[in-house]
Amino acid sequence: MPARQRDARLRHLVEHHVDLASRIIRNLGIPDCDVDDLLQQAFSITADRMQDIDSGKERAFLIQTAIRLAASARRAHALSREIPTADLPDVSDGRPSPEQLTDQARTMRVLDSVLADMDLDLRSVFILYEVEEMTMAEIATVLQIPPGTVASRLRRAREDFLARVRSLGLADERKGTSP
Repeated sequence: MPARQRDARLRHLVEHHVDLASRIIRNLGIPDCDVDDLLQQAFSITADRMQDIDSGKERAFLIQTAIRLAASARRAHALSREIPTADLPDVSDGRPSPEQLTDQARTMRVLDSVLADMDLDLRSVFILYEVEEMTMAEIATVLQIPPGTVASRLRRAREDFLARVRSLGLADERKGTSP
């Protein structure tokens, strides 16, 4: 493959999918301070393997790579004794109040906690469908699993997610939804 064509494919991938890859990495439980490093690794691996990737399958390869890197980083983090801390944001006029930021951070910690306890296969499908708004067909292609498996995992992931939210007392039992 000519270098010009490879560079054009990579440029297109970066321009159109960097935000998606970043969100996937973050939503798979990677602390904000590590997202950029894993994102760079995902694109570096993809760039190195570009000649082996069939045209039109670059996005799927990138997402698979991001998921594998996030899983590996989570395993490494679980073995680490370090406790990550987030920097306090600078708050200026026109931005959310400290109380609002605290509530948002608390909500994100609860969501991250609920998602962190989910099985990675279920969590991946759940994140790609519910957060990234990918279709089941796209998810099947990206994860290289049958569409029926995607549907089954999504159903189980939703049940698991709702059960975990309910166990925290955060869901309305009558409606099956959060308040």
